[in-house]
Amino acid sequence: KKKENIFIKRPNPGAHSFSQGISLNALLKDLLKVAKTSKEVKNILNKNEVMIDGIRRKEPKFIVGFMDIVTIPLLKESFRVILNKKGKLDAIKIDENESKLKICKIIGKTMYQNKLQINLSDGRNILADKECKIGDTILIELPIQDIKNVMKLERGALIVLIGGKKIGVITTIEEINGDVMRCRSEDLVFE
Repeated sequence: KKKENIFIKRPNPGAHSFSQGISLNALLKDLLKVAKTSKEVKNILNKNEVMIDGIRRKEPKFIVGFMDIVTIPLLKESFRVILNKKGKLDAIKIDENESKLKICKIIGKTMYQNKLQINLSDGRNILADKECKIGDTILIELPIQDIKNVMKLERGALIVLIGGKKIGVITTIEEINGDVMRCRSEDLVFE
């Protein structure tokens, strides 16, 4: 709230940028409201009670970002970190089956020992055995990082906008012409 909090824990550098990430401390206190103070957050983390993408984390300054899965086994709850309509990070509750799947965008490709390595939006690098292009999205199984599905960036695909005036809007692609993409969200058509 305005003028209530003086300090906030700044996250350590990590897989996400600071504009699309938040410290684990701030996530547990402010978004999920699991703890009231930083001391309570440290106690929760030291008891190995929080998992990010299937890996237990103890660092309060660990950066949690867009599309990360936060699991609290003691409460038997899982959350996905998303962007809301105002462009701020938010957490939504998901079920146990969905907590084992993560969505990542392909931002680069390289060859590694005659195998295709894809670079993902959350800092991961995975050896791919499926055909994929930069801009496509993959669905990976956590924590083993196995590629379940490749979703192509093409006409009719469902996308989430992560920048611009329409940040956080879930829309479908109508057509792609070079660098311009025409999208439709309910009755609105925009590029």
